[in-house]
Amino acid sequence: MLQQTRVETVVPYFLRWMDAFPNVTALADAPLETVLKTWEGLGYYARARNLHRAAIVVRDQYQGQIPDDPDLLGALPGIGPYTLAAIQSLAFGRPMAVLDGNVERVLSRVLASDAPINDPKVKNGLRDLAGRLMGDTDPRVFNEAMMELGATVCLPRNPRCTLCPLHPLCRGAKTDPTRFPVKLKKKKIPVVEVGAAVTWRDPETFLIAKRHPEGLLGGMWEFPGGKREANESLVDCVKRELQEELDIRVDVKDFFLHVRHTFTHFHLSMHVFHCKWNGDAPKALDCADFRWVRFADCVKLPFGKADRQVLAALSTLADNSILPIKFSQKNNH
Repeated sequence: MLQQTRVETVVPYFLRWMDAFPNVTALADAPLETVLKTWEGLGYYARARNLHRAAIVVRDQYQGQIPDDPDLLGALPGIGPYTLAAIQSLAFGRPMAVLDGNVERVLSRVLASDAPINDPKVKNGLRDLAGRLMGDTDPRVFNEAMMELGATVCLPRNPRCTLCPLHPLCRGAKTDPTRFPVKLKKKKIPVVEVGAAVTWRDPETFLIAKRHPEGLLGGMWEFPGGKREANESLVDCVKRELQEELDIRVDVKDFFLHVRHTFTHFHLSMHVFHCKWNGDAPKALDCADFRWVRFADCVKLPFGKADRQVLAALSTLADNSILPIKFSQKNNH
């Protein structure tokens, strides 16, 4: 049940996941931090959190057995229409049609439909159509065949129409199949500028913060910082964010790294600075937790992709025994 992810990308993560959590109870018993670390690198971390929450419900309410009742299964955290149909059909043999991106593409091309695929009403219509086409066919066979047809034959570009069993019926093949499916134009994705800090207590120890459990990258560790306000310098942004997040004052020293990363709804432009701690005791004001760590301590902790780039750059300093700042120097700001 892959969503926005290719099989070849997922295989090593899947094997690692199953080795760590061979059954529902093992997943439910694991700390969330371990779950996020095992998932690290796949993105969409809300899925990992929902899997963990769902496993806890299955362990505590259903004796470790995933319920086959559609209403009970659909009420579990993270189970939407696609996942529900996939589990019900493939695991329990129930006649529920799966509508993923591949199936959407196949049906849109067969119909040569100009209706925008990212309209919820259009999706529901295609799901109903897939259900009618399934008829009395084994739902496992039908759903696997439709998804495989889209993944291997009805390709987004250069579709292999002459090999497609639906070719004689396909209206899109008689024109230009790559015109379909049609999508509503997305709004321009904004760029969010962020100031972040590697705050040093001594030449080997720096400060990291844990994000709140819900929301973007919930439960992950990060280098403290936040969004730059209008007409605010990056240095002032870093100082303000660390006071608001951890109630500490820092001396902002050298610029360290510029990290770019794209999330679903925005582009991140993160400017990272080396900072020196002024001695205030940190408090978790706008974060879930904080830790003073050495570089080696971070190996077992889950970080998002942008912060892993910062860690990679720090590893170069560590490998070359380069001190990030001089602890005898005075504040230059």
